[in-house]
Amino acid sequence: MSEGVMSNAVLELRGIRQSFKKVVGRLDVIVDANLQINAGEMVALIGPSGSGKSTLLHITGLLEKAVAGDVVIKGQSTSQMGDAERTALRRNSMGFVYQYHHLLPEFSALENVVLPQMIAGKSRAAAKPSAAQLLTKVGLGQRLDHRPAKLSGGEQQRVALARALANQPSILLADEPTGNLDIHTADGVFDLLMSLVRDSGVAAMIATHNIDLAKKMDRIVTIRDGVLQAY
Repeated sequence: MSEGVMSNAVLELRGIRQSFKKVVGRLDVIVDANLQINAGEMVALIGPSGSGKSTLLHITGLLEKAVAGDVVIKGQSTSQMGDAERTALRRNSMGFVYQYHHLLPEFSALENVVLPQMIAGKSRAAAKPSAAQLLTKVGLGQRLDHRPAKLSGGEQQRVALARALANQPSILLADEPTGNLDIHTADGVFDLLMSLVRDSGVAAMIATHNIDLAKKMDRIVTIRDGVLQAY
């Protein structure tokens, strides 16, 4: 049995390195990143601007390939996967939340949560009840037919949370999910996010500049000079 299979971690980063060519030489963005996250665990990722937080999230989310190392999802190595396999694993096992909600403006809140399920193969009829249930869970049961322009910033981000969980992912990745909200709204959205993580049992990695929010999570890791370290 492989080491990945024996681990209880839902998500593992093993020796991740990332660098980019410059006119002269290379720029090392991530020198060494090793991390394990279990089901229902929230890990805060902090670091100064330009430290590589977003790059690490992109690699973890299989949106970008590292020059070395491996992202292991539920014991399954991804380092040798082709684009189609990576896309399927990302679609079926991962949810993403960004600083800006990126909702489709021409669709209602309900439709924004239905669409990812349809992309994953569900029929519209099958997707609607679960989408409505998720939106009700995040406090938007009375806003199902509202388009994003008719929702507040906090409500839009709640739709984004529901959308990220629409396909029952094992892993949730968030990049400054409250960074575009006022303090009061940010606290409410984060508390909701924490509740959803606990209830659904996803393994969550949340990049944030907000130290107060980071301290509420199970662990804090920092990325500085390309190295990931426990806080």
